[in-house]
Parts: sequence; structure tokens; C-alpha cells
Amino acid sequence: MYMQKLRPRRMRISAGVRDMVRETELSVKDFVYPIFVVPGEHVREEIPSMPGCYHLSVDNAVKLAQEIYELGIPSVEVFGLPEYKDEIGSSAWDMKSPVQRAIAAIKEAVPELVIVGDVCLCQYTSHGHCGKLCGHYVDNDETLKLLQKVAVSQAKAGADIIAPSDMMDGRVAAIREALDGDGFMNVSIMSYAVKYASGYYGPFRDAADSAPQFGDRKQYQMDPANVQEALKEVDLDVAEGADIIMVKPALAYLDVVRRVRDHIHHPVAVYNVSGEYAMVKAAAQNGWIDEKRIVLETLTGMKRAGADIIITYHAIEAAKWMAEA
Repeated sequence: MYMQKLRPRRMRISAGVRDMVRETELSVKDFVYPIFVVPGEHVREEIPSMPGCYHLSVDNAVKLAQEIYELGIPSVEVFGLPEYKDEIGSSAWDMKSPVQRAIAAIKEAVPELVIVGDVCLCQYTSHGHCGKLCGHYVDNDETLKLLQKVAVSQAKAGADIIAPSDMMDGRVAAIREALDGDGFMNVSIMSYAVKYASGYYGPFRDAADSAPQFGDRKQYQMDPANVQEALKEVDLDVAEGADIIMVKPALAYLDVVRRVRDHIHHPVAVYNVSGEYAMVKAAAQNGWIDEKRIVLETLTGMKRAGADIIITYHAIEAAKWMAEA
């Protein structure tokens, strides 16, 4: 009888052995859960294109944040719909806007929860673009001045991390200067350094009412075909003072995540975006996939690719499934 000396299957023979030799361990501590706050009180309305995700008034956002913390999820990222929109998105730095009020209320109720503030203007501008317009062109340097105001307002409200997602050149340096100038030296910046002009964002635009009224965002978000450019964006943002580097979307860009992970020593975040989430939900609702198995496999793939932090709408369900294991 042929004697097989090398048998990799020996290390898969039982759950106990598989646990001992597992190379990548997904943890609830890896997760950030995005929440969407809206004006009003006692609001909890499901987002049609994102089953299981809700528009929440500040009071209900606080309740959800408490549940999230009790599940062991360490962080939330706060997005919001404003009470008013204008050409420059001035509601984005209004301390009475839902995002600032939610950050303050969550920090008061759950002080240990890490709060990430999304800094962009698309959901606050009447035109839906991520900055101040000059005709149909987003004026990069004029937009930086507005982003500084947004970042400082969120830090004042209690945000621990500021996450600029606009993709303007020089925004990290501008935000770092503004935060430091207002005494927020210890507020971190998680830069959406590598943000692609992706078709996977569709449901988010439903959730945040942020679709552009004309054109697209390809002038400032990255071409999906490029990876060397991603490394250039990473180098620029690290040099400008970013503390965490993000790749967005995650699933179709895991090769980019690995390249970024190998390129820098900073923490790497990924955003498991709305389209990725919605596709899994739709397939699960049709009975085509095992949702739990697919979600945990997908999130593990992101961790294996090099992500230290995973922003995901699956976080609550994944945390519950992982607690059952």
C-alpha cells in the first residue's frame, strides 16, 4: 500500500484541530457599524434597498448604539440626512443637524463606544456632489475649507475619529490642520484614501439621499482599473497625517487591500459597502444562499486580505452569529 507522508487533511480532521491551526481569526472587535440618522423623533424606517438597515432619529440611534456596544462591536460610523440642503452643504457643520446631535447623544450614553464621523458634503448639497461647485466642476481647494468646518463640528460633538470620504486632494492635511488648530490633536483621521468610482454604492445613495443631480463622481473618485494610483493616494494621505487608511469598496478590491497592507504599517480599514450587502440580502431572501455562512466567509476574506477594521452593515448579525459559535 502506498504510504502518504504528507497529508494536509490531518490538519482539517476535526473542528478542534482546525481551530488550532486557523491562520485568520475574524473578531467582533474588527467591526464598525454604519448608522443613518434623520430629523425627527421616534423614527425607525427600514431602508428599502438595504433590508435590516434603518433611518433612525437621534433617540433611536442612541438605543441602537447601546445594543451595538453590548454585542461587543467597538465602533459606529455616523451618516445622516439633514433638515435642509443648499449649494455648499452648510448643514454638514450645523451643530443642530442630526449627525452632530447623534454623535453627542451617543457619546454621552455610551462613552466607551468609538464614534467615527463621516466627512463629506454629498448628502448635504442640493446638487449631490461632494464639494463646492464652479459650474459643473467641483472646486477642490474651496471644498477643503468646507470640509475643515465639518470635521471640527463633528470633533466638537464628540467624534473620536474623522473619516473624510470626499476624495478631494489635500483634504487630510487640511482637516489635520483644522483639528489641531481647534485643540483636537487626539482626534484621529481615517482617510478614505482609496475610494473607487464604483457601481456598488447604489443602495447607499438611497439611504443617504446623495445621488448627484448631474454627471458622476469620476473626476474625483478613482478609476476601478487602477492599483498603482491607489498606492500613490495612500502615500499622499499618510504623509498628510492620516492615522488609518481605508479601501472602498472591499469585495471587488481585495487585491488592492493586500497591496495596501503590504505597502504601509498603518491600520487598514475596508468598507463592505451597500451594494455588497444588498446582493447578499437579496440572494438570501430568495433562498439561494446560506446567509450566515456567506457573510462570515466574506468578512473573513476581507480580514485575510489584510484589513484590520471592517465597516459593514452585517456587523450586528455577524456578532450574534459569532457569539453562538
